[in-house]
Amino acid sequence: MAGHRFFMNDPDNFVVEAAQGLALTNPDLVIHESPLFIRRRTILQDKVALVSGGGTGHEPLHAGFVGDGMLDAAVPGAVFASPTAIQVSAATKSVDAGAGVLHIVKNYTGDVLNFKIAAELAADEGVEVASVLVDDDVATDIEGSRVGRRGTGSTLIVEKVCGAAARRGDSLHDVAELGRKVVANSRSIALALDACTHPMTGKKSFELDTGEVEFGVGIHGERGRGRIVFDTADALTDELLDALVPAMNIGSDSQVIAFVNGLGATQLTEQYVVTRAVHDSLQKRGIKVSRFLTGSYVTALNMSGISITLTNADKELLDLWDAPVSTSSLRW
Repeated sequence: MAGHRFFMNDPDNFVVEAAQGLALTNPDLVIHESPLFIRRRTILQDKVALVSGGGTGHEPLHAGFVGDGMLDAAVPGAVFASPTAIQVSAATKSVDAGAGVLHIVKNYTGDVLNFKIAAELAADEGVEVASVLVDDDVATDIEGSRVGRRGTGSTLIVEKVCGAAARRGDSLHDVAELGRKVVANSRSIALALDACTHPMTGKKSFELDTGEVEFGVGIHGERGRGRIVFDTADALTDELLDALVPAMNIGSDSQVIAFVNGLGATQLTEQYVVTRAVHDSLQKRGIKVSRFLTGSYVTALNMSGISITLTNADKELLDLWDAPVSTSSLRW
């Protein structure tokens, strides 16, 4: 049986051709091809600008969230590879409108290093840069780890909240502090029924036997922290929440944003079944969900799986979450 195949021309042009296609769907987007980044056509003066990015393969994160109320620029790397510091620096300088630039960085070694270098390069040219490091994945919350938790689903929550705060005119310092508040109050966990296939190698990132589920997977196809037995949607959701809820300080009076995310190949009907399971399971635990977001927003190519992100949100964070947004992939 043939492996998974991809719609692709020259592999070296895969990322830029995808960026060009995205721009055709949204006239507010502009593609800068050398070095590659995607930005808003209109940059608002005296507003804090937001820049994020990472390896291709997680779409619509990040490029799908460039627009009014979220990011001002997104910087795509090769598939599952960090963008270069030159790319990030160019994007940063391009969107600076006099109020500084916030970098939203997922906690992976390449991203952290290249965004740090880019911030230094931009600062040398007079651009003020602050950074928020997203580290929400409880599967990698290992005592004594030098790397720490990976950055996954709550990246979207940070981008939305910070985008709304910047849009209302908050300072760079205040937008960054809000981003760190979201990070501190957010955790995620994921599982996979099947691995993703890397388009450049044609190989799956791991193999599962019938009846096995990979628990605690990452968004680059990383294997989980263990394997569990395949079960009903309710049972698998309970397994995820059993790991997620104890990692958070959620009280009975908490207001929680729940983000149920498909990892690429999970059909939307299945995602809604899990959403219902999340609601019912949290309700039994005395936890009320004030907002739900369901969809494939932070993906791992064609991985068949689900991630759940919970954010403990006060009124300010809920108001910023509810604020208008207009991007290719998120709008209300």
